[in-house]
Amino acid sequence: MRPLRYSINVTLDGCVDHREGVADPSLHRHAAETLARADALIFGRRIYTLMEDAWRSPFPPSMPDWMHPFAETIDAAKKYVVSTTLEAPGWNADVLRGGDSLEDEIRELKAQPGEGLYTGGVTLPTALARLDLIDEYEFIVHPRVAGHGPYLFGGLPSPIELTPIGETRFGSGAVATRYIPAR
Repeated sequence: MRPLRYSINVTLDGCVDHREGVADPSLHRHAAETLARADALIFGRRIYTLMEDAWRSPFPPSMPDWMHPFAETIDAAKKYVVSTTLEAPGWNADVLRGGDSLEDEIRELKAQPGEGLYTGGVTLPTALARLDLIDEYEFIVHPRVAGHGPYLFGGLPSPIELTPIGETRFGSGAVATRYIPAR
């Protein structure tokens, strides 16, 4: 069974607005390596659109060289987008309808052979956490206070107990900590 992993950038005060993280070469290298270990990415429609707008080739000439490995990795990755409105997403993606069938669709993807699946964003991972479908969490905590949201996992019916399994420190001061559910 393929594990479903979740990774998100977050500030010290819990903000997950993608504009609040501090991008640097080591974080992009880490992200490229993380995505390269995935058989496929699973996104909600909003994060899929955001990622496609930012990382679909052709890449702008103004993109720094150190961003290219991440851009190339995410551009080439197999993707699934959970949407009830999107019909033909393109960008190497298939649609999952979600809703009442979300749990079955994700369990079917996890049951296939391979190295693993990755997801990101806020809304879809909250739904996946509610269904106890996430096998590993990675929080990349940036040393800054944003003073605003959005925030993670609003509305969970109960806390999720996690056990740390690894940590990576970056020159920017960000720290990526990986956890597994303490089931």
